[in-house]
Amino acid sequence: MSTGTERSLVQAEDLVREYQVGDQRVRALDGLNLSIDGGQFVSVVGPSGAGKSTLLHILGALDTPTSGRITIDGVDLGSLDDEAASAFRRHRVGFVFQFFNLVPTMTAWENVALPRLLDNQSLRKAKPRAVELLERVGLGARVDHRPAELSGGQMQRVAIARSLIMDPTILLADEPTGNLDSKTGAAVLELLSEVAHDAPNRLVMMVTHDAKAAQIADRTITVRDGKLA
Repeated sequence: MSTGTERSLVQAEDLVREYQVGDQRVRALDGLNLSIDGGQFVSVVGPSGAGKSTLLHILGALDTPTSGRITIDGVDLGSLDDEAASAFRRHRVGFVFQFFNLVPTMTAWENVALPRLLDNQSLRKAKPRAVELLERVGLGARVDHRPAELSGGQMQRVAIARSLIMDPTILLADEPTGNLDSKTGAAVLELLSEVAHDAPNRLVMMVTHDAKAAQIADRTITVRDGKLA
């Protein structure tokens, strides 16, 4: 938690990420600067290849910047070794994907509890909190259903509940409504907004190509050519 002088939850300074593609050097992020406070639902938009996904991967400690600095709640992500980055992902970041990424053989509550299992806790000990989160997302009657028995919107709600099981500081959603019809997608967006505002120091960041989805967020960030437009 923040102490002393106030600072933004997310701060990026001169963030650069380059990749080698064949004999070319591609700059996905090009000196990006960003400051975001917690308690917000933020959408990230921009054309394909603009650097949106790269930014999301760096925020989730799935990738590291080539240069520059990025901190989340005072943690310098660029300074983390592999083990520390893995621990940061497990305990501080929640992920929501377009294709849900649920384990088909597991029930809804088991899918929600899975991050606790990967953190060396037992599923049974994690069950009460998993059930509580499923109730929170409106699936209290579906805790023992497997993904094949759920609709797309219900599967995404399970994924959102799973993303919250470790009480993360930041929740990253990559095209969370991409596989949903407009009505179901609107309900998922409303839920993500509620999750963002539930905790004063939690941030929900969503990458989307859907202009209507972006408008629901508290703030929209446009990335173009690796920079904030």
